[in-house]
Amino acid sequence: MAAADPSRQFVVAIDNGSQSTKVSIVDAEGRIHANARVGLRAYQSPEPGEVVHPDDDVWDSIASACRLALSRFAGDPSKIVAVGLCTIRFCRAILAADGHLVEPMLSWMDARVGLPYERTSEEARYVTTSSGYITHRLTGAFRDTSANYQGIWPIDARTWRWSTDAAAYRQTGMPRELLFDLVDPGDALGTVTDAAAKATGLPAGITVYATANDKAVEALGAGLRSESELVLSLGTYVSSMTIGSEPRESDAFWVNFGSSPGQFLYESEGIRRGMWTVSWFRSLLESETNGRASEVDGEHLYRLEARLNAGAADVPPGSNGLMTVLDWLAPDHAPHRRGALLGFDGSQGRFHIYRSILEGLAFTMADHAAAMESALDRRFDTVILSGGGARSDLMASIVANVFGVDVKRAEVDDAAGMGAAVCAAVGSGMHPSWDEAVARMVRHAPVVSPSLRGASDYRRFHRVHTELRARSHDLFEWMNSQLTD
Repeated sequence: MAAADPSRQFVVAIDNGSQSTKVSIVDAEGRIHANARVGLRAYQSPEPGEVVHPDDDVWDSIASACRLALSRFAGDPSKIVAVGLCTIRFCRAILAADGHLVEPMLSWMDARVGLPYERTSEEARYVTTSSGYITHRLTGAFRDTSANYQGIWPIDARTWRWSTDAAAYRQTGMPRELLFDLVDPGDALGTVTDAAAKATGLPAGITVYATANDKAVEALGAGLRSESELVLSLGTYVSSMTIGSEPRESDAFWVNFGSSPGQFLYESEGIRRGMWTVSWFRSLLESETNGRASEVDGEHLYRLEARLNAGAADVPPGSNGLMTVLDWLAPDHAPHRRGALLGFDGSQGRFHIYRSILEGLAFTMADHAAAMESALDRRFDTVILSGGGARSDLMASIVANVFGVDVKRAEVDDAAGMGAAVCAAVGSGMHPSWDEAVARMVRHAPVVSPSLRGASDYRRFHRVHTELRARSHDLFEWMNSQLTD
């Protein structure tokens, strides 16, 4: 972290994700002066298809992470001028008239968020997103970012405002009076109330600025500003994203609101348990070598991951014929699919398996990116890696050779947090434009380029992997038909 300079101004970046909340205190040059991370509790499933955040867990984690980050901040709190708020997308919060939760917040995995709203409580007065709810807890305002409304909402994708079509409200079950007012990314949501300041440690009266959905904010914080660039997000859910100027329709991608006004995010098909598969394999080895649960000793896990990366770097491309099909969690449109490790012949060990998983991630996402290129009639000349998997030098090298283009990586692990900081910096006037804010605040590690030999080797293995995925689809469909009644 950078040393505090009393002349600097700072913004607080809140990044609430599926598993934890991260809070950073960032200056105008994108240097992090303090940060904290607080985990979320395990989801609850009171009924089949229902997945909720227990009690008031999202707000509690945000308040705790803010207090912890501020306790580590050596600078002058009066120099904190703004807050950027980013929360996970596709959640739904049902609020009473005074803004408190009527029921636990619905996770993005809850089946009800994909259905029209049905009122089940007389106390229910508002329906909003996770960001809308947290905005109210921070500011007291019934206001939200338009760019976090994905899925079943009566919103007009072209205007970024509530629809003017009465049918949209009937189809979603959400009359206008149930919904918050909307603002664009970079616009003010409100100011921190005295009650919120007491709960979070944030200075009372500072302005909270809107961001977008978490993937769009991650793309912004990774430095995505050109249509020739692709962000490959290596998290629990692996996805690839690029930007455009209109809400286009295609089978090759779906459209998100972007993280700056008027910009759209095109997102390819992804891998639902992407880097989770890496963690799964690592946990098998961790239980043998450490004898403790993964969460007990995070430093041990990082050392183990470093050893896996170092060992797998000595394995030749193609992992001696071992290939991984990454359907550990089957997609909704093909629930019969499963994950597989194929090609064992006795020559492979743990490092081959580890490298094969990384290669399977790269092969699969390269195919999804190619489909998006074809649909958009453009070519990507750079891949920007973000997420936890971007830390791996080996993964960066594999992606460069599989995609055949240069690979960049943001210097900070938390791209969504940096994106939230950029939104707050633009909104508060710390930087005059989105492009300048990204140029000043987002820095990348040295570029990783493909090698002639590596790219040539991977073209052959990539063709085999693509065909193998198609054939395994039929195999798993047959297997499922034999094992189910």
